[in-house]
Amino acid sequence: MEQRCRARALGFAPGLFPPGALNAITDVAGVLVGQVTVTEGEGTRSGVTAILPHGGNPFADRVPAGVFAMNGFGKMAGVTQVQELGELETPVLLTNTLAVGRAMEALVDWTLAQPGNEAVRSVNAVVGETNDGRLNDIRARGVTSLHMRAALDAARAGAVEEGSVGAGTGTMAFGWKGGIGTSSRLLPPALGGFVVGALVQANYGGALAMDGLPVGRLLGRYYLAEHVAQQADADGSVMVVVATDAPLSDRNLARLARRAMAGIARTGAAFSDGSGDYALAFSTHPGVRRAAAWRRGDSAQPDWPNDRCSPLFVAAAEATEEAVLNALCAATTVESRIGGRRAVGRALPLDRVAALVAQRR
Repeated sequence: MEQRCRARALGFAPGLFPPGALNAITDVAGVLVGQVTVTEGEGTRSGVTAILPHGGNPFADRVPAGVFAMNGFGKMAGVTQVQELGELETPVLLTNTLAVGRAMEALVDWTLAQPGNEAVRSVNAVVGETNDGRLNDIRARGVTSLHMRAALDAARAGAVEEGSVGAGTGTMAFGWKGGIGTSSRLLPPALGGFVVGALVQANYGGALAMDGLPVGRLLGRYYLAEHVAQQADADGSVMVVVATDAPLSDRNLARLARRAMAGIARTGAAFSDGSGDYALAFSTHPGVRRAAAWRRGDSAQPDWPNDRCSPLFVAAAEATEEAVLNALCAATTVESRIGGRRAVGRALPLDRVAALVAQRR
């Protein structure tokens, strides 16, 4: 089996800003990630990825958030209330399309069970999805609410596993095996010294570009390559979760989420009709938490000035782009049988990619 690695090990380093120590969304202090991979029988190849903004009770101590849909062909749950109120009251779960209902049920159960929530009667569960039905027997519905709860319980700080894991177990991207990827960027003190991290569930298509290198075209596998036997499908979806410790309002977090799609575009995305392309951004800064304002007895909250947000926008695009590259580089080949059909999601050939990088030099 070919040794997998992250994109930087191949010489890719997109953008201007350096990554954090882990080069992951968990470089944003307090953010936790938990994953459960569900591989059962011949057909179930799926899972769940949980992102928690902090280790406390997110319903009682809410963080501001914003969302953006580049193309709304998707089943993302809870977005209208996030848009209306500008805050998260649950963790974010990522899974497959037909498991969204079970993820919502698990988030409701988990939230009601949190100490202090004994009187809660309404929960806005936030769930993102992509359709992994090319490699996963999605109609078998092998991902259960117990798997969702296990991912929430497994959420930890530190390094994040990437590739064919969690909600990325059965995904495809650009004709190769997709998956979960993450990255981060550090702003210098003169620009605020903040951290921006991104986590992606990559399951979309187009013509793959890696830090400007047209890998998809050079390897002969890309959307609209009419005469290429290994033509790639453009449909699918991508979920992006962006975290930052910058003191941003929900309005500016919605702007930050929108810029994450610049990173997706740089990877060669087609943004096709059947692709659901969503980004959600939240801030962990203690001063913008809604409960903190209530405890202070005021409604005034810090908000980083509009005219100083541009470096954060750049960081979000860069972290998102590299997160996708990490997902592809870390992903391993996955095989399944669905209704008697053999399905294979082949890993991106890193040896061939390395050779292309060497030629560019």
